Amino acid sequence: MQNLPTFVFVHGAFANSFSFAPLQAELALLGHRSLAVDLPGHGFEATFPVAYQAPQDPEALATEPGSISRVTLADNVARVIEVLERAKRNGPTILVGHSRGGMTITAVGNARPDLVDRIVYVSAWCPVELTVGDYYAEPEMADVDPAAFATALLGNPAELGLLRTNFRTADPGTLAAFKEALGADLTDDEFRAFLNTFQPDENLDVGTPADRARAATWGRIPRTYVRLASDTSVPPAIQDRMIREADALTPDNPFEVRTLEGSHLRWLVHPRPAAGLLAELAK
Repeated sequence: MQNLPTFVFVHGAFANSFSFAPLQAELALLGHRSLAVDLPGHGFEATFPVAYQAPQDPEALATEPGSISRVTLADNVARVIEVLERAKRNGPTILVGHSRGGMTITAVGNARPDLVDRIVYVSAWCPVELTVGDYYAEPEMADVDPAAFATALLGNPAELGLLRTNFRTADPGTLAAFKEALGADLTDDEFRAFLNTFQPDENLDVGTPADRARAATWGRIPRTYVRLASDTSVPPAIQDRMIREADALTPDNPFEVRTLEGSHLRWLVHPRPAAGLLAELAK
């Protein structure tokens, strides 16, 4: 068991460790151990305001405080490092980030490359030349419709100190926009089931230029980028741009690039192909 790697999964925005349960089950059946991290303010640490329960009180929900307002990217990094330090006692580690989780695993790689034997991005943000916030203004993100989430956004983020999204809305137009952005290739039931694992609040810290990938530390770690071919939330064009930028940063240690068919969430809802791919990396 000492030589078997442990997969450490880091979730994206509004998500939590529960997202990875089906994937972890598939990996276990293939003989691999794994764990999924709840970043601070996520999972059972999340705030679910009373006004979020049915019947909802939108006015109260727009102003009720949330604990994640105090969480920073540095807090996320500290949480993952703590987990990696413990996992590393059992052998190699493979750090896997999805979506916004890519910001965290990049910063972890900058800080503690000694704890990571391979770093894997699954349609995840890997900031190299720009911050994540700045990438949103680039041509590769031109087809991403910000209105998909804007109609469900509650309150003033600057006043709340967080992003609050009403994933329990019953508005048909908003639900359709969510599905198009995150899981157009899922059935309605599959999509709503996943949507109900989301939490309403997310922190605002998307990093600074200091949190971008650094050649001297992060750049030493063997790395894989798993492209999601039909992702409309982190489109293939921006995935490919981040791969190119990272490879230019450390040309002697380029990304190993793999591709999975499907949307932003399909690999988690139907995880067998992803589990097989990850199992190959563990060899």
